[in-house]
Amino acid sequence: MRIEVDKDKCTGCGICKEACPKGAKIWDINNKAMATNLNFCHLCTICASKCPEGAIRVIRDDPDEKEKNE
Repeated sequence: MRIEVDKDKCTGCGICKEACPKGAKIWDINNKAMATNLNFCHLCTICASKCPEGAIRVIRDDPDEKEKNE
């Protein structure tokens, strides 16, 4: 699992951090948003849905894909 932030679209508004149930533990906002600690992420995708710029993508790893590559 990973969270990708499109740095060209992100304005650093902090809405992702405010909307996220674990915002302070996951998000760091310095000019641009950065998900820094995904151990607390619940994959709820609220951050991506609330981003006014559409700059956030939550990528969920497909467990079947890992098995195919092993």
